[in-house]
Amino acid sequence: MTKYLVQRMLISIPIFFAVTFMVYGLYALSPGDPVMNIIGYEAMLYMSDTQIEEVRVQYGLDKPVYVRYASWLGKAVQADLGYPMKGKGTVVDNLKERIPPTLLLMGTSILLALLIGIPMGIIMAMKQYSFTDYLLTIVAFANLSMPSFFIGLGFIYIFALKLDILPTYGMMTIGAPFSLWDRIQHLIMPATILGVLHAGQWARYTRASMLEVMRSDYVTVARAKGLRERAVVFKHIFRNALLPLVTIVGLSLPQLLGGAVIVETIFQWPGFGMLGYKSTTTRDYPMLMGILLVSAMMILISNLITDVAYALVDPRIRYD
Repeated sequence: MTKYLVQRMLISIPIFFAVTFMVYGLYALSPGDPVMNIIGYEAMLYMSDTQIEEVRVQYGLDKPVYVRYASWLGKAVQADLGYPMKGKGTVVDNLKERIPPTLLLMGTSILLALLIGIPMGIIMAMKQYSFTDYLLTIVAFANLSMPSFFIGLGFIYIFALKLDILPTYGMMTIGAPFSLWDRIQHLIMPATILGVLHAGQWARYTRASMLEVMRSDYVTVARAKGLRERAVVFKHIFRNALLPLVTIVGLSLPQLLGGAVIVETIFQWPGFGMLGYKSTTTRDYPMLMGILLVSAMMILISNLITDVAYALVDPRIRYD
């Protein structure tokens, strides 16, 4: 296992650098003048060409793309991502503040998706072609079809405006001391939206995987031996159906990170996604590169965790 993990991490290194290089190049080729983002459009109108060129030299924008990338990469490996064009502090300081709220939101939504989606999939598989199966299938497809921003606005209208039982934005009440219940109240709507959206997808995959396993000979033998149905379902069917489900859950982690951008923006959740949205609208390239760096690392780590989970779920898999 250790040898395999080392090999995977070594393979991830060139992939990581290739992703950062391509995205850095896309940022550099994007239309618009970065100098205007730094000093502002109105200030740029009153500056001479010489003054504008001095600003360009000061920020290293006069150098070729590959030179700028090499300079950025050399500082990045030392945990120095520079300063944002908009805002205060360093890029690293901003990321440190925003990553924990996003991890809290994503972790809670993953837990909700698993608690809702997997039982739904099991029930749908065991009640195949029944009214319950059709009803839960409609619910799952409805979750997959509705965009997150539409559900978010609906939640705000019902639970915040009409019922007035949940807050509409932020992760804590402004001016109030920290309270666990207050944090949970602010977390309920954004986490539920992200969790429900992925619960429908995971329910469909759980159903399909279990139906495939149910046709296996060893399931028929287990039932012929007189085992209780619960033991057949959870020890023989569900356990062997976990492997493809682990793949789907692992591949969904980057989707959760992308969905968090919309949900965090709607609910003004002070996390990674909202920071990325603001940085995109202000064309803050240093901040966007820092966000990309952390996002790429999270995706590579999630893929590595998925591979490790294979061995835990299926004892036949061994990494020598």
